[in-house]
Formats: sequence, structure tokens, C-alpha cells
Amino acid sequence: MKFNIAVLPGDGIGPEITQQSVKVLKAVADRFDHEFNFEEAEVGAVAIDKLGDPLPETTLELCKKSDAVLFGAIGDPKYDNDPSAKVRPEQGLLRLRKELGLFANIRPVKAHESLLHQSPLKRENIEGADMIIFRELTGGIYFGEKSTSEDGQSASDLCTYSVEEIERVAHLAFKAAETRRNKLTLVDKANVLETSRLWRKTVTKIAKEYPEVAVDYLFVDNAAMQMILNPRQFDVILTENMFGDIISDEASVIGGSIGLLESASVGNENALFEPIHGSYPQAAGQGIANPVASVLSAAMLLDHLGLKTEAETVRMAVDLSLKLNVCTIDINKDNHYSTERVGDFLESVISDTENHIVNKENLSLGQTTII
Repeated sequence: MKFNIAVLPGDGIGPEITQQSVKVLKAVADRFDHEFNFEEAEVGAVAIDKLGDPLPETTLELCKKSDAVLFGAIGDPKYDNDPSAKVRPEQGLLRLRKELGLFANIRPVKAHESLLHQSPLKRENIEGADMIIFRELTGGIYFGEKSTSEDGQSASDLCTYSVEEIERVAHLAFKAAETRRNKLTLVDKANVLETSRLWRKTVTKIAKEYPEVAVDYLFVDNAAMQMILNPRQFDVILTENMFGDIISDEASVIGGSIGLLESASVGNENALFEPIHGSYPQAAGQGIANPVASVLSAAMLLDHLGLKTEAETVRMAVDLSLKLNVCTIDINKDNHYSTERVGDFLESVISDTENHIVNKENLSLGQTTII
């Protein structure tokens, strides 16, 4: 099969990790006889520096005509540390989500057995945790009207939601719950916020269409606490934009590294796949960034294209790398591998059509040979 994939490496470590994902996707194409056409474009700080725009029109048009978008990361200290900057890298990503109609962000979170010791949380609390977070992505306070008083002494951000915005992401979450453990948790702040009360009312109504799915409700502050105390209770979490942004990053500590968490942003016509972490500019060019979240995002991209076996092949390669500790320094502090070397290992496992056993002796020499 033939697919066109837009590649937006972005800033910081974005190019390094995205390069490994492209490498993995090329191995998938070779093994399963597909044709993936990759075309790169600029976004974020690099686009501002070059063109004065965090989302150039050429980049947007490329994304619109592609079958899927593979995204790296955006952000740069010179903008992060300058609150007066009128043009910022993040504006490019927000606009891209809006222009492509990417109304739902989907973030799986899983406690890998081989990495339980990496988490700062107690093993007995997180063992077996396996959830998926559905975050509404194009509404709420991030996209609301913003204002600052003339004297600079006050500011406001408007949070607005419509029933339609809530319904479309809620249906996706309920359908996902039906394929999992039939449980959905709505995270809101309905005791205080009017928008949250609309969320609760709308989700309660929709729940009648999914009688097999048990629904419970948690205020976001309690949900944040429960994520640490007992994450196993969660199956599918549904929440609004800002709450989802915060709670999914919190959930990353369950896996032991934010460098392991992938995500998909989907709409009715377009889809974008990216790691949940930021651009980590301090690590750029050092070969220490973990590419796994980007690679797993590429696996979600394959799922989106209907290539389920191919996606599972990528995930099995990642599982093997974690079991053998073929990992970057955030996970393997004593005998770590570079970003590129982890990518090489994943590529070689996927290319091995005979499913041979990895030679641990060669691995100890920094090689990725399979016998």
C-alpha cells in the first residue's frame, strides 16, 4: 500500500527522535511491502527563525494533503523565557490542531513490567496500570478569548465549550472503552466550573447509548491524587483540554519516563502523531533523547492507516528493547545507548523477518546484531 506522510521534526530533540521513527517506518515498509512517501516541513521555533511564522502555509498545506502527520516537538528557551514575545512556537501547534480539526488527543499510559523499578511510584501501586486518556484538543481555555488590561495589572482567559465539542470526543472515548474493560471516568471540576457541569450533563446523556460501559466521575484534583495512589482503577479517562494536558503528563511517571509516552491527535479527516514530551532543548544534539515515544507514536500512525499487524510489530520491537535494556540514559543509566543506536536496534528487529533471537553479547559491544 502507498501512503504520504508529512514529517514535522520541529525544535530541540524533535529532529533526532523523528529521524528514528522514520527509520522504523521505512523498515516496516520494506518488510511488509508498502510505500511510504515522507516529506518534511518546518514548524515551531525553526519556522519562526526562518520565515517569521510558527506554522507556514506550505507546512499547513502539506499536512492537509497527507495521509498522516508525524510530529516531533516544538519549543525554544528564547521564546519560553520571553513572556513578551508576540509570536511563539506553541502558536503553530495550536493553529495546526485547529486547522486540521484535530479535536481529540489520545494518550495510552501503561506500566511496563520490565520498567516498574524506574518509576518513582511504589511498584504495588502501579503494577498492572493500563489506561488511555482522551483529551479534548481544540476547545476550552487554550483557545478562548484572551485579554490583558491596559495597565498590565490584570488578565483573563475565557473557557468555552459547546455540546457538539463535548459529544464528538466523548463518543470516541466510549467506543474505546467498549473495546477495553468497559469503564470510563470523566474528569472535571463540576463543583466549581459551569463548563464542567455542561461536560457532566452531556456525558451522562451520551452514556445511555453505551449501556455496557460503566461511567464514574472524578473532580480533577481528586483524579490527580488517584493517579498516584491507585492508577489501576482507570481504564478510559475523558476530560477537557487543560485538565487532559496536566493529568496525562502526571501519568507519565507511571511508566518511568516521559520518553515512553506516545499520542495521537485525530479529527474527522486528519490525524497527527507525536510524543507527549516537549522539545528538551538542553539535550538537543547530544544523542541522549529517548526516541521510543516517537516510535510508538509511529505505531499509532500505522494503526490509523489500518496497518494493525505492522503496528504490533513495532510495539513488539519496543517491548524487546525495554526487556533487553537497549535504552537511552533516562532508563538505562549505567550502560545506556544513544538515540540513534536505539533506533538502529528497533529497525533491525523489525527487519528480521525470521524473528531470530538478539545476541546479547553483541549488544554489550554496542551492536544490534541479530542471530
